[in-house]
Amino acid sequence: MRPRLAPPPPRSGPRFNHFITVPRVRVIDDEGENLGVMLTAEAIEAAAEVGLDLVEVSPNADPPVCKFLDVGKFKYEAQKKANIARKSQKTQEIKEIKMRPNIDDHDFDTKMKKVVDFLKEGDKVKLTMRFRGREMSHLELGLAVLKRVAEQTEEIAKIEAHPRTEGRQMLMVLAPK
Repeated sequence: MRPRLAPPPPRSGPRFNHFITVPRVRVIDDEGENLGVMLTAEAIEAAAEVGLDLVEVSPNADPPVCKFLDVGKFKYEAQKKANIARKSQKTQEIKEIKMRPNIDDHDFDTKMKKVVDFLKEGDKVKLTMRFRGREMSHLELGLAVLKRVAEQTEEIAKIEAHPRTEGRQMLMVLAPK
């Protein structure tokens, strides 16, 4: 018969039982009572008597803090918490609205409704003013439209990037407050 090899150390998650390499640990039992500083081997035996594992919960402390826990249950609950945290995260997107300097009032109102919707959803809005041909000689018209947008959204948004010209476009970015 071949001698049994010890399982490899855990790649992720806390160290437990014989994977704890420090000689002494501070021990907390399964009911939350502090048992004090013990030798690691004694703490592992005490945990085994209760039918649990010795799990390192605070490895950076001096001495490390270990607790009597069921390792599988501990890892499962930690994974569930991480999944819930990942689901509750809101990723902020940048939505783009394109306009022209000679935009009509009705078209402007329609675009403004979309801008307000995006901001209320928590997304940033990038406003792009496009200039064609002779419109390049009247940049002030485009700037006036962008200022009008900023004035109408000042209660729900702040200007993250003020209007700037890049080639034949003028850009402005609004972020929700």
